[in-house]
Amino acid sequence: MTKTLLAVGLLAAPVTVSMQQPSPTVHIEPVDPRLGLLWQYFADRNCPLRDSAADFLIAADQNELDWRLLPSISMIESSGGKDYRNNNVFGWDSCRESFSSIQAGIHFVASKLAKSKMYKGKNVDQKLSTYNPQPDYLPRVKAVMRALGSANQSNATMN
Repeated sequence: MTKTLLAVGLLAAPVTVSMQQPSPTVHIEPVDPRLGLLWQYFADRNCPLRDSAADFLIAADQNELDWRLLPSISMIESSGGKDYRNNNVFGWDSCRESFSSIQAGIHFVASKLAKSKMYKGKNVDQKLSTYNPQPDYLPRVKAVMRALGSANQSNATMN
């Protein structure tokens, strides 16, 4: 019952994030199915990143990324926030990069995957192959992405 109440609570309130750089405020709609799917996926695996579900969606929407990409990378790199250092749940820069918070890391990595020279203009498979060229990496991340649901779930609205 506690899980149900918590999940309902997460779905009931819009979430906003303010970043240091000027950017549009993104609201995750209470009926956005992605929030429930992502939170439940992390919760079923007892992953601490369930509390960051809205941050993943906001960062993905602000950077026009597949909503499943960042959470899936975090599952492979840190078991959903179970094993990481420096607030770096993505293993970014072989974990040498340090972030002020997990939320800051989510937004930093999202921005890099969308806008940096190494990743801009690439599809998900190309981004993943650049992120980690090991042959088993792309299929592992893509398996998590499929487990999360469809890329075509309704998106949050930009306000």
